[in-house]
Order: sequence, then structure tokens, then C-alpha cells
Amino acid sequence: EVQAKVLVDTIVDSIQDVKGKNIVILDMKELPNSVTDFFIICSGDSNTQVEGISNSVVRKTREELREKPWHKEGLNNSEWILLDYVNVVVHIFYRDVREFYNLEDLWADAKRTDIPNLD
Repeated sequence: EVQAKVLVDTIVDSIQDVKGKNIVILDMKELPNSVTDFFIICSGDSNTQVEGISNSVVRKTREELREKPWHKEGLNNSEWILLDYVNVVVHIFYRDVREFYNLEDLWADAKRTDIPNLD
């Protein structure tokens, strides 16, 4: 089994490869009743970019780590795609949809790491 940290780093790289923005890593390990070890949240500026980020994550984790998501949701409209790698869950949002759901505040007790945008 690939260690969660390696998976997190690979996913962040794959998001940056296609210019995903405002990447946040939430470390959920210390939270009681947490559903996973890490949330990775990021944004795309269009539905096309959201889908592109998702494809990049799936491709890179498969090629480099031989990992694939156990479950995927939201691929039909590409406003919020969820990729569930069991111990790491990736949330890829269309920018406006992310503000609406505000997962970072919902899980405010988690240890938060903000990844600077590359541009």
C-alpha cells in the first residue's frame, strides 16, 4: 500500500501540472470520527479545467504509484469532482461551487496546509 504522504505529494503535483489553483491539504488524522486521513481541495476556472485536473490526478497516480481511485463522483457536470483513494480524498471544484460548499471551514479543526499557486 502506498503511504498517504507519497499519494498526497503525487496528487498535488498532478494538480499543479494542469494549473489547478488554491490547493489546500487538510490533515484529518487527529480528528475523531474522520472518514479519511487527508482531504486535498483545489479549484479550476472552468468545467473543462476541473475535468482536466481530475484526469491528471487519475493518470499520474496510476502511472507513478499504480493507485487508482476506489470511487469517483461528479464527473457528469464537472462542477465538483470527488476522487476517493480511501486514505486520501480529492475534491476538485469549479471556483464558485467551492465557495458555496466551503469545506475548509466545515473541517476547520483539521491541520491545514495551503500550497501556493505556481503562476
